[in-house]
Amino acid sequence: MKAMLIHNYGDDAVFAAAEVDTPEVKAGHVLVKIAASSVNTVDTMIRKMGNELPLAPETPAILGMDFAGTVEAVGEGVSGYSVGDEVYGCAGGLVDLPGTLAEYIVADAKLIAHKPGTLSMRESAALPLVAITAYEGLKRAGIEEGQKVLVHGGSGGVGHVAVQLAKHFGADVYATGGGEKQLALIEQLGATGINYKTDSVEQYVGKHTNGAGFELVFDSVGGANLTNSFEAAALNGQIATTVSMCELDLTTVHFKGLSLHVVFMLIPMLHNFKREAHAEILRNVAQIVDSGGLTPVLDEMHYSLEQAGQAHARLESGQGMGKVVIDN
Repeated sequence: MKAMLIHNYGDDAVFAAAEVDTPEVKAGHVLVKIAASSVNTVDTMIRKMGNELPLAPETPAILGMDFAGTVEAVGEGVSGYSVGDEVYGCAGGLVDLPGTLAEYIVADAKLIAHKPGTLSMRESAALPLVAITAYEGLKRAGIEEGQKVLVHGGSGGVGHVAVQLAKHFGADVYATGGGEKQLALIEQLGATGINYKTDSVEQYVGKHTNGAGFELVFDSVGGANLTNSFEAAALNGQIATTVSMCELDLTTVHFKGLSLHVVFMLIPMLHNFKREAHAEILRNVAQIVDSGGLTPVLDEMHYSLEQAGQAHARLESGQGMGKVVIDN
């Protein structure tokens, strides 16, 4: 099969087209012919940082985690899937799991689900990592109908899904963005936009919650921005974040009685730990999509498998809006 390989990691790492053996299906897995894959920030981090991260595969490596495609073979012990089924998932591109920048992938059946019937392959490929992340964060933070929820980075890959899922779960949703395009998308998705460049945390908390704070804050920006989340949260509030590799003063967290939930959705893939939870989330997400509760936003640019490097550059440029998708 055709695949894009990384031979060396680093800032100048490039993808090289190659012919490699098509993987053979094995027990508990399915062989999928990949129609489309999408690029996530973690993919670009692995390409640049390589072995500095405890999740990079050995080179030469096939990167890429998200995909949508058609089942071509079903391994022993797998039920619920047949040849010809259209599926989606996040199942490769790290440690010993070959990735999706190729024509085929052998995916653990616990990491996939039937793709949403109302979405194209491209749209379905955009969802798995970001949807699992957003769903897990909101659920672990105990989202409830009627809550005031703040999403930091509401126009980003994870953020734009968190906004829609929070609305689907019945919350009153607000989201931060830093420009007209970002705020327009946030409003289009049904949330109230907040320009973090012009409004201070104190200002928007006062305006939208009468100073009480948001009962749930989903912070897809994280890092130093977590202090803004702590400030924006209500007493005994819940905070979910996807970026917490930092040192912070937790005094505000203590005096407000906040709960902090760290979402690292790669844990099941890295440690073969409760992988079936990802399949369950993907099944739930597909139902939400098909009921009209979630639509992925795709970047306007199209890329072929051979243009994987350009797709990575597009995501890193910050110029895109929505998920960057590759047509395999």
